[in-house]
Amino acid sequence: MEPHEEKPIIYTMENKPIVTCAGDQNLFTALYGSLTQQLPREPMEWRRSYGRAPKMIYLEANFVQFKEELLPKEGNKALLTFPFLHIYWTDCCDTEVYKASVKEDMQRWQAALRLHGSVDWLIAVVESDNKKKNKTNILPRTSIVDKIRNDFCNKQSDRCVSLCDPLKESSRSQESWSSFLMKLRTLLLMSFTRNLGRFEDDMRTLREKRTEPGWSFCDYFMVQEELAFVFEMLQQFEEALVQYDELDALFTQYVLNFGAGDGANWLGSFCQPVRSWNGLLLRRPIDMEKRDLIQRGEASLLDLRSYLFSRQCTLLIFLQRPWEVTARALELLHNCVQELRLLEVSVVSGALDCWVFLSCLEVLHRIEGCCDRSQLEANSSHTVGLWTYATEKLRSLGDLCGLVSENGPNSEDLNKTVDLLAGLGAERPETGNYDEITPYKKLKEALSSVEAFEKHYLVSVRSLGDPQSAENFLLDSLKSYVYLQTSALLASDTNLSDEERRHFCQEILTFASQTAEGKGQQKDARVALSMSSVTRLQELCFRPSSAMVHVSAALLLELRLCSLMPVPVTLEHISASIHFTEEQPGSTAQKRAAQNPDGTVTFPAASPASASALELCEMLEHSPSDNTLSSAGLACRNMHLLMRRNDSATSLDTPNTALTALALEDGAQMLRASDVTLSPGNNSIIFTAPVRISLDSQTGLCAMLGRVQLVLPHLYPVVQYEVYSQEPQLSIQPLTVSHLVCVVVSEHLLAGLPQQVKFTILTGHYSVKKGDALQLSNTDSMPVLHSSTRSARILSSSAGQRTSALSIQSSEKVTSISLPVTPPYHTLEFLLDVLCHIPSCPARMESERLTNGQISHRTRSRTRFNSGMTLIDQKVSVDCPWSIYSTLVSLTFHVPFKVKHSLLSVGRRKFIQVCLQNVSDTNFRLTNQTLTENQHTPSLELLSLNTTTHSLVFRQQCVFSVWELRWSGVSPVSLHCEFSASFAPADAPDAALKPYRYHFTLERVSIRPAEGEQDCRTGALCRLEVSLTRLSEPSDSDEEYSDTDGLRTTRLLYEVIDNNSNWAVCGKSSGVVSMPVAAMATHKVHMEVMPLFAGHLPFPSIRLFKYLPHHASPVIPPDTDSCLENDSLSLDDQAETASLRSRGSVQSLGSGESAQPRGPMPKRQAFGPGQVFNGTQGQQVLVLPAADHHLMEVNVT
Repeated sequence: MEPHEEKPIIYTMENKPIVTCAGDQNLFTALYGSLTQQLPREPMEWRRSYGRAPKMIYLEANFVQFKEELLPKEGNKALLTFPFLHIYWTDCCDTEVYKASVKEDMQRWQAALRLHGSVDWLIAVVESDNKKKNKTNILPRTSIVDKIRNDFCNKQSDRCVSLCDPLKESSRSQESWSSFLMKLRTLLLMSFTRNLGRFEDDMRTLREKRTEPGWSFCDYFMVQEELAFVFEMLQQFEEALVQYDELDALFTQYVLNFGAGDGANWLGSFCQPVRSWNGLLLRRPIDMEKRDLIQRGEASLLDLRSYLFSRQCTLLIFLQRPWEVTARALELLHNCVQELRLLEVSVVSGALDCWVFLSCLEVLHRIEGCCDRSQLEANSSHTVGLWTYATEKLRSLGDLCGLVSENGPNSEDLNKTVDLLAGLGAERPETGNYDEITPYKKLKEALSSVEAFEKHYLVSVRSLGDPQSAENFLLDSLKSYVYLQTSALLASDTNLSDEERRHFCQEILTFASQTAEGKGQQKDARVALSMSSVTRLQELCFRPSSAMVHVSAALLLELRLCSLMPVPVTLEHISASIHFTEEQPGSTAQKRAAQNPDGTVTFPAASPASASALELCEMLEHSPSDNTLSSAGLACRNMHLLMRRNDSATSLDTPNTALTALALEDGAQMLRASDVTLSPGNNSIIFTAPVRISLDSQTGLCAMLGRVQLVLPHLYPVVQYEVYSQEPQLSIQPLTVSHLVCVVVSEHLLAGLPQQVKFTILTGHYSVKKGDALQLSNTDSMPVLHSSTRSARILSSSAGQRTSALSIQSSEKVTSISLPVTPPYHTLEFLLDVLCHIPSCPARMESERLTNGQISHRTRSRTRFNSGMTLIDQKVSVDCPWSIYSTLVSLTFHVPFKVKHSLLSVGRRKFIQVCLQNVSDTNFRLTNQTLTENQHTPSLELLSLNTTTHSLVFRQQCVFSVWELRWSGVSPVSLHCEFSASFAPADAPDAALKPYRYHFTLERVSIRPAEGEQDCRTGALCRLEVSLTRLSEPSDSDEEYSDTDGLRTTRLLYEVIDNNSNWAVCGKSSGVVSMPVAAMATHKVHMEVMPLFAGHLPFPSIRLFKYLPHHASPVIPPDTDSCLENDSLSLDDQAETASLRSRGSVQSLGSGESAQPRGPMPKRQAFGPGQVFNGTQGQQVLVLPAADHHLMEVNVT
């Protein structure tokens, strides 16, 4: 790395394995949320080499766009920036498109991977049934996948996977998605294991070169720490700690060798004089300042040791082993002093004392931050060493600076103090976040005056306690313990009389009620006895009996025990320790084999240790000289179980030592029942267990009886219960509406009318707090209609339901719904009014982004052919407070009407007929049917022939409206018309009327007869004029462009045929034309045709294709779900017999027909359905018979 290059900041746990994504980025963006959210849900078994035990890990990934710069360069060993997997995304389902563009892009992608030696890749082919059914030249479903596998996968066919509509909720889609996630986890884990193994081999090779000249410990340190960062990223803290321990041991060995006269050259950099002694820094996850010093080879011995210990401390805290931190810290401080002497490092007098004092207090403060006061008091033995060492160094500083002398410090002492304070530097911000005075301020204040020094020194001494008092307490406790243990055994012995048993029991109660003050003992000192001498456990019952509950549910534990005491004994409280583990619920059923079906666990009458049998083994010793047998004997393998005392694990002077140690080191918590009275004989105690996501085990019991503590360190058999969690879920569904007049139930959302949708939130383990809100992205095509009187229902299986107010606020881009406070595992329901506008003249929308950064989804329209209804898909992006990812919800609206128009002729009079069909199951009232001409042609008049303005349209019925078209002078070339009406449900008031519009266009077309003729005749040539008109500009992805003299054009292929043999096309019947890329651009083609029969003949069929040159890449045919443009195809003429043909927008589902190719042809590609409209479809031309010029000779006789 060059000196001027900025070093990246390393965040260990925030890092994730990198996965690059190439191909269709819009496709991947649509799947990104589901992919990142569901990938880490299932664990994977990670098996590593060298016989290491397998581990269950949850894989996450950082998905980034593929760039060749991300591929690892030669010699780059970094794992945190290494892309472990490369995915190519495509939804291509057209073989022509695949051959011309997608295949070439894949080849470039794989060439880049091969160039950088990347062998971990995957091709994901997303298949959509909606897209495939709109294509006309695709092969069966697996054809594209098979081609990709043949072209790229060779013997690795599993590297190409097929996804079927992953955003749908069908079983087939979910099965495909689950299979893909499993494949992705497997490949990612394989790549991770292989690359990690290669990295470890390289690291091992580098370590083996440590005897070579030029080897640097600092360089090797950065390499092995990279491995530790990777383990920490996977939350394998134990493995990460091993890496730092190995570095610690390696450096220590080199220092010891240096002291023995075998020094390494690189150790010279650590022999530089100590200029800073500001102590350990444990509040940062990573001390980047010291890490940079190590990376540059400029770190001192104290810098290296401080950074190394800070990383070890962080990992030990993650592993919930805080007391190991204190032990390691004490060892570190003593070793550093010795290492400085071995390396002969120059240190200012008193500097090491300052460093040790600050480091001791920093460690103590770090431990106090992760443990509560009771844990600290119970484990004071772990911290007393640090307090002692800190006190010793503070006293040494007092002697050095003259703060303990009778006359106070002199000028020389003051100079020493100034030098020591200068080496401390400025106080670091990370050390100033304590509730009390910081170690830095303590030392600075202690060295400032004699009075301040005495104050802080006395505080340190008091933290250690009084040694004489502790000794007296230990002796008294020993005497008390022996007597109390004997009294407990006698009080529970049924062979003695009741009076004798009560006497010994009273001895225990009397001691328990006494206070420890006045005897030289510590306050609240207690004596621990074995609980087995006072009570006998019988059963433990779970309620519910399955011992499986979800988070926040109630779990009751009933402990049944028999009191061996002859009188009732009142306990202050009885506690059971609970150990939490992160195993998956349901995976440890075999571990709860001791639990009966009714939820009870029976405890054996005797301890398993006392019932153990002898395990003997033969011991033979042979002479080393002649290998003859010299001795033989037997050894007991389980002697430690047979010979141990039952109370050897308990303490005499500390409360619940065994349980507290377990609580602190293994993350245990307590169940507690207070004021419990144990009567002689059988008793029952009820506990309410805490629940969180884990497998919880009861490990021991502890009862408090004044100064007496009854302890049972371990329960046998092991008692366990499981706690599981459910993720919050959001669903949006249409609300079923009943129209009472017609007694019809609508199961669909209808476009054009206000509709209610039902929001259902299953809170799961999440608790909806005050201020939580759903953020809905607004779209112009579907606004949210809200009112101030909305309410929500909160449902519970146990507490019934209640109603709460709902607050809705809307802005230009976002609608915010403030949720009421809802407990976990409840159902929250509320209704919302939405209105989906019916597009009157749909146009292609530009790409927009939602407020959460996702690509906005176009309104998708499609046709349900079995019902004739047009569907509009609306995508709503919802931001939920319980997730950082956005949820994409699809709502499908049904257009209730289907409209088609036709042009009618009676002589020379022209009529426009509009047919509106109700294709829904709802009855509507239709009013104000009007037809207008948008260009406002002055010579044109539309005369309505409709008798009524109000119509009742029943379901599956049609309403016809007719207007007469009148004009003066020459008939117009084209007319742009708009049909509009107002509609509402039949029983709705007038205020509920909503507008409906339908656009269509009329143009003049015809066939011109031969010159000199007024009509077309059979056998005579007629002139056919084909007019091609582009209605709107295409998008860049629709067609292949070419520039000629600054004019941007696209090439189209036309074909004129007649399948009914009514016409004979004379001359060239097909050709290629260049169409300008501009709205309303028109190109006309002329040719000659000959009618073969007389009568009213239909126009010849005209077909239109995209023309693809040899060098061009075919593009994907536009999908009618997203493309709403129409090209037009018209025939035009100027003759008197000219007729007017009509062309409607795509909303007219019966007014035209898409061009269908006869078969596959080279260098041509069909338009999608609805993109080309044949205006002469269904029109006819009058053809007269040919004139008879034959002479008939008649003889009259």
